[in-house]
Amino acid sequence: MRRKVTKAVFPVAGLGSRFLPATKSIPKEIMTLVDRPLIQYAIDEARAAGIKEFIFVTSRGKSALEDYFDDAPELEASLRKSGKTALLETLKSTNMDSGAIAYVRQNRPMGLGHAVWCARRLIGNEPFAVILTDDVIAADTPCLQQMVEAYQETGGNMVAAMEVAPEKASAYGMLDLAENMGAMVRVRGMVEKPKPEDAPSNLAVIGRYILTPEVMQNLNKMKQGAGGEIQLTDAIAEEITAGNPVYGFRFRGQRFDCGSKAGFLQATVAFGLARDELRDEFQSFLDDLATMQRAAE
Repeated sequence: MRRKVTKAVFPVAGLGSRFLPATKSIPKEIMTLVDRPLIQYAIDEARAAGIKEFIFVTSRGKSALEDYFDDAPELEASLRKSGKTALLETLKSTNMDSGAIAYVRQNRPMGLGHAVWCARRLIGNEPFAVILTDDVIAADTPCLQQMVEAYQETGGNMVAAMEVAPEKASAYGMLDLAENMGAMVRVRGMVEKPKPEDAPSNLAVIGRYILTPEVMQNLNKMKQGAGGEIQLTDAIAEEITAGNPVYGFRFRGQRFDCGSKAGFLQATVAFGLARDELRDEFQSFLDDLATMQRAAE
């Protein structure tokens, strides 16, 4: 019987320099999308997929991220005394059980592959997921849950994939397809950040992965790839060379790149409009704003 995926790695060691000066004092992963930090969206998605062990690869200056998941007894007592039960339940839903979270440090930035490799001792000989918090995905069924369900049928290694415009290929790892099976594709190769004319397809790797422990063994070789960094896509591609299956999964949902300012703003609008208690007032504001802009032209 195929082993369940119960561990997830969250590489959160990045500096978030694109959001300075905000990230001078707070980790990027704590930045708020509507009323929840980015990391909470990732945790909720992992929980929905059956993840039980959460491994954060951190760096200096991330103490606020670690504190976020602790109990807040004074705040809980204040809410309870004030009778704010709905807020109290919301607050409790962010707490994590003792021992469910582990933190490992990446001492210097050497690429996504290196960040994942830092969690190797906690992963052991088990399949595991990787979630990049910059990629926030709005979906009826959470993206990783979709992937876990597909993984139970296929096994192997799996990456989330979506179509991108040719001119954007250089920002992604791109898939070379061996077989198109609808929602699933069998992958023949992976190219990290190719020039548009060198992209093997228009399917890009997005920040959700289900990987076999063999990928960790490949990362052990510390091979430098694009940008002089240790690339996770290179370690996954080695599995293809070894004859082990790698699949791309076309998830159902909309992905927002919250690692960019424009993407973060787009996500704020989309998630704001999706909230019943905010939709009418927010939509009215956006309509008025658009009317004023047209009048000014």
